[in-house]
Amino acid sequence: MRSIDLDLREAGWEPDAPGVREHRVAGMAGQAGPGGVGYVDYVLWGPDGLPLAIVEAKRSHADPTIGQQQAKLYADCLERDTGQRPVIFWSNGWQHWIWDDAVGYPPRRISGFLTADELGLVIQRRRTRQPLTGVVINKQVVERHYQTRAIRAIGEAFEGKQRGALLVMATGSGKTRTVIALVDQLMRAGWVKRVLFLADRVALVNQAVSAFKTHLPSATTVNLVDEKVPDGRVFVSTYPTMMGLIKPTEGAATRFGPGYFDLIIIDEAHRSVYQKYRAIFEWFDALLVGLTATPKDEVDRNTYGLFGLEDGVPTDANSLDEAVAEGYLVPPLAVSVPLKFMRQGIHYDQLDDSEKDQWDSLDWGDARSPSSGR
Repeated sequence: MRSIDLDLREAGWEPDAPGVREHRVAGMAGQAGPGGVGYVDYVLWGPDGLPLAIVEAKRSHADPTIGQQQAKLYADCLERDTGQRPVIFWSNGWQHWIWDDAVGYPPRRISGFLTADELGLVIQRRRTRQPLTGVVINKQVVERHYQTRAIRAIGEAFEGKQRGALLVMATGSGKTRTVIALVDQLMRAGWVKRVLFLADRVALVNQAVSAFKTHLPSATTVNLVDEKVPDGRVFVSTYPTMMGLIKPTEGAATRFGPGYFDLIIIDEAHRSVYQKYRAIFEWFDALLVGLTATPKDEVDRNTYGLFGLEDGVPTDANSLDEAVAEGYLVPPLAVSVPLKFMRQGIHYDQLDDSEKDQWDSLDWGDARSPSSGR
């Protein structure tokens, strides 16, 4: 259990604290022995003396999912004894699973354990989270019907126990304002506390920060690219910056644990995001919302898979043609610009030495070579 101990300590727990290890429970259904006695491997207690979570530990070579049913029985006993149902984890030290069966979400893989504050918030939301259908959308942020429709579609997906959503919206149709209104609704409904907005360029990060501060001033917005503010409600970052924060240099502490963010918004979600930065989405245990201007029939399978969606079926879509037909956008205007490169090509003997080295380092196969002249 050494690996489990290390991961618990990383989340702020002390596995050797009194009452944590081998906590005795009685009355387990189907448990052999007098009184149906069992021993919970770990119980993570809140400051009020109520159980926040349990951890069912398995040997490192075992499939940790075999502990699901036994963990459920332990949770049943603790709920009966204390009046509070704990969040359920099971782990073999290498794979961790989380299950909050009180709200109906299915079990899912998670990279580590949640902190006491994060677990307390999970349990609190069982009582305080409001149905999204009854929470109004801020019309001062979004006023177009397709933006409201998209927010409602995401709400239906989340309430239907899906944890990912993908919006396909044409460039210029207000994707950022749509997700700001979504964040506002989810915060007022008690669904999310902290949000991460990811973009692939610093310029887009700066635009998003400005938009959030303008349209959601009540939520402190932090630009992680150049700010070191320790706390906030909305964090905006490039992918490389966030990779550095979840995989810090040797000796540095990880700043954001797996449960720190409740919602991650992925701007311009596409294949390269999944391939290069998938570690971000594997690390955080959060609801996901992707934004893309790519037509829905051109979005690749990996992108749909990242959000748990069927290929070709985004959560909501508003195409360029639809936006043009309704007068929200104008048709694109094609402009022909003749380029010397396109007219005359590139000749190897006209390149300087560094360009020749770069060319020679490329793997062209047998199709192209310097002798071909281009």
